[in-house]
Amino acid sequence: MDQKEVSFHDRLKMLIHEYILLTYELTKKYPDDERFGMTSQDRRASVSVMLNYVEGYARFRDKVTLNFYEISHGSLKESMYVKYLALNLKYIHQTDYNKINLVGDEIGAMLFSTIRGMREKINK
Repeated sequence: MDQKEVSFHDRLKMLIHEYILLTYELTKKYPDDERFGMTSQDRRASVSVMLNYVEGYARFRDKVTLNFYEISHGSLKESMYVKYLALNLKYIHQTDYNKINLVGDEIGAMLFSTIRGMREKINK
């Protein structure tokens, strides 16, 4: 499939999927004693980004859709903070953090754009 043929929705889903895969790889570097703490929380939050986005996309009422998109955005910010904390605790390297942070920032911008558009639609 040509990049031009990929819809905004599909591009966002591909990026979120990439973010989840990167999160699972990155969290393997967290110490064993974080298995039930930061590792679990980071993985759950990253998966929550996708689950809430696709659930919102599947809803038929705009306000419900918006709520799920906002939860998805919140989960992204949660997951990104855990990675920042992991960097500061020296669980991960700066290069790993930078790589996943770029993907997270792009997802965040796309989600924010989607949320803004949905709010405008609701407030017409």
